[in-house]
Amino acid sequence: MTLTKRWLEKGWALLLLSWVVYISQAEESVCSRRGDLEFPQLSMDGDIMLGGIFSFHSRWKEGQHTYWHKPLPLQCISLNFRGFQYTQAMRFAIEEINNSTDLLPGLTLGYKIYDSCGSIARAVKVALALVNGNKLVSAAAEEPCTRPAQVQAIMGETFSSPCMAIATVIGPFHIPLISHAATCACLSDKTKYPSFLRTIPSDYYQSRALAQLVKHFGWTWVGAIRTNDDYGNNGMATFTATARQLGICLEYSVSIFRTDPPDKIQKIIDIIKAATSKVIVAFLSATDMLMLTHKLSEHNLTGYQWVGSEGWIFDSQIAATGGHHILDGAVGLSIPKAHVSGMREFMLDVKPLNSSSNQMFRVFWETLFNCKFKKTAETQGECTGQESLTGVQNSFTDMSLMPIFNNVYKGVYSVAHALHKILNCNNTCNNKAQLDPFMHVQAIQFKTKEGDEVYFNENGDPPAKYEVINWQPKENGFVDFVTVGLYDASLPAEKQLILQNTSLIWAQKSQKVPRSVCSEKCSPGTRKVLQKGKPVCCYDCLRCAEGEISNTADSITCEQCESDYWSNERRDACVKKEAEFLSFKEILGALLTSASLSGTLMTAVVAFIFFRHRHTPIVRANNSELSFLLLFSLTLCFLCSLTFIGRPSEWSCMLRHTAFGITFVLCISCVLGKTIVVLMAFRATLPGSNMMKWFGPAQQRLSVLGFTLIQILICILWLTISPPFPFKNIREFKNKIILECAFGSAVGFWAVLGYIGLLAMLCFVLAFLARKLPDNFNEAKFITFSMLIFCAVWITFIPAYVSSPGKFSVAVEIFAILASSFGLLICIFIPKCYVILLKPERNTKRNLMGKGAPKSF
Repeated sequence: MTLTKRWLEKGWALLLLSWVVYISQAEESVCSRRGDLEFPQLSMDGDIMLGGIFSFHSRWKEGQHTYWHKPLPLQCISLNFRGFQYTQAMRFAIEEINNSTDLLPGLTLGYKIYDSCGSIARAVKVALALVNGNKLVSAAAEEPCTRPAQVQAIMGETFSSPCMAIATVIGPFHIPLISHAATCACLSDKTKYPSFLRTIPSDYYQSRALAQLVKHFGWTWVGAIRTNDDYGNNGMATFTATARQLGICLEYSVSIFRTDPPDKIQKIIDIIKAATSKVIVAFLSATDMLMLTHKLSEHNLTGYQWVGSEGWIFDSQIAATGGHHILDGAVGLSIPKAHVSGMREFMLDVKPLNSSSNQMFRVFWETLFNCKFKKTAETQGECTGQESLTGVQNSFTDMSLMPIFNNVYKGVYSVAHALHKILNCNNTCNNKAQLDPFMHVQAIQFKTKEGDEVYFNENGDPPAKYEVINWQPKENGFVDFVTVGLYDASLPAEKQLILQNTSLIWAQKSQKVPRSVCSEKCSPGTRKVLQKGKPVCCYDCLRCAEGEISNTADSITCEQCESDYWSNERRDACVKKEAEFLSFKEILGALLTSASLSGTLMTAVVAFIFFRHRHTPIVRANNSELSFLLLFSLTLCFLCSLTFIGRPSEWSCMLRHTAFGITFVLCISCVLGKTIVVLMAFRATLPGSNMMKWFGPAQQRLSVLGFTLIQILICILWLTISPPFPFKNIREFKNKIILECAFGSAVGFWAVLGYIGLLAMLCFVLAFLARKLPDNFNEAKFITFSMLIFCAVWITFIPAYVSSPGKFSVAVEIFAILASSFGLLICIFIPKCYVILLKPERNTKRNLMGKGAPKSF
């Protein structure tokens, strides 16, 4: 019994194994479908099939997956009339092509259109359904599970993220995916999405255009809100990078999605409330913007200037649902306005289709007219299918998105032109040609019946052109989308954004452009200093330092003025430094000039007196020849001070120092000669002395000439080796240039000055020794006084000259020349003039030769 059971078990096992082998062999010859079938919401047969993926619903219910049971199909909610509009645009283009004799003659286009519900997972699923079809088991082909795709191209999807997923899946099959509204710049990457094309410009251009628009109005401190998907994240990333280059800072950048929980939405509301920026750049899809405006309305957040992307800026549904109270004066970029003749009438001439495959249209109809289809239409509220759209106001009857409908229209025509080229259509088409429309769609170029040129660049993108739109609320509560400018990316950078001379309406219906800056502009004359821990748009304005300027607003640095220039009071311009020198026109120069001329005149008067009384004893007794020569040299000393006044030049610099040195040596030489004469005269009165014959008039002249020639030689060497030269002293004062004479050779200058000092000291010593010689009129006393004044003046001159700034050092030098000259003139000649003019009785030889006790001082 046990053996029998064992044989039965082995038999059943062999039978089961044989069945498995049979089934396996059978499956090798067919392709079986895995998963649930996906039927199109709208379909129509044709010789060539096109696919369509649109969002008939905007949201879906999140299911709870327990992983114990197979997940239920996605439950779509919130019917979206925009999806039906895109469908109608596609159907219109297909019907127009089917009725045409010029395009695809003899062939008809059919379609299969699916609802993605805005879900990426469902979008991929229906895309695979379009590619594979819905048969459970396919007959064997020459190569198992390989056959042509069910559709030749797919129109859609509206959003970027689903398009990225679909293009990734169908890209290897070279099935074109042509989107009418997916703008993410990432989709231009042909290595990732080789078969993706679009009839709407890439956000690569829109993001930069928005940054330029913000910069144009002077907004440097803005907030940013984006849709938390590939469209919003990539678009905002490009905007942020461009804005940073243009000097625009983002105070905050937050993301939002229509399915976000309430606490996250509230957090974003709080960020907007706490922010100081009054401009908000919104890179949002229409559905996300619609949800956000409802939340903003609940918190009454008005007064903000909105800058919008094409995703929502010209969406009348947002304006009609109350968004204009929040979005008053919004500006942004939109696709250029378009008109397709016959499309509006076709879209509004819609009737429910009776086919079971078009069940979605029946649901749409029921929602559109708020009715229900029944088998009999006996009770009120039941749909008859004959309802009229006349007077109906909703998003389906709104044609403001005609530019997007036109994009769908151009996408269908692009495929039709590609197929026309592949099939070599003339009067008829070659139905046997192998279809691969992708390569042909990318290379196609044609014009629509309205004259719009359609083509794609190497990235599958059309030309980037936008209109600048301004929301201008009307009294009846509606909003006008007014075109106020254009943006054309094909033009040079400085000409891409052009704003028309149209008055814009801003937030809260203001006529004035709002301001949104973290810090006010730094005026010329100041520079920006960044505030610690804050963006570069937040800064303090510091005044430029002396000698530095900034002549533009918001300057980062202050520029140093050139050496001959100085900053003005406002620090916004460099002005020529004031050239300072001792001028004849200023008070100090005029006083010194007057003193010089007075001394010259006084010397001339003394010379005149001496000349008139040249035969009197007092003139003859004091060596009249040396006296007249001394008066002449004093005249030159007074006049040489004038060479120090006025703008220094090459000749004046050489003249002033040499003239000063030579005339003063001539003067001191004469005084020295007179001193020696006094000493020799008294020595000659001693018994047996014949010293006067060694220092007669000839020797006196030769001594004066010899002493002067030495100084002349020194001056010649000085002028030959390194002469004085005019010099601009910019170190003494920052805001002025001191025009002075540089010494050239300091050795030469001090040699000239030292030689004068040496003669003066020698003269002083000799005069001091002769001061007590007995005589009623001993000239040595007066020479001693004059040399004492001379030496005192020039000894005090050195520290005064070194410590005096600018032109005052020249004034000190002139004062020293005049003081020493007046000292010589007054001490030596005034007492004699006093006797000559006022005490003539003392001007006798007897009185002059009278002996008396020597007087000391």
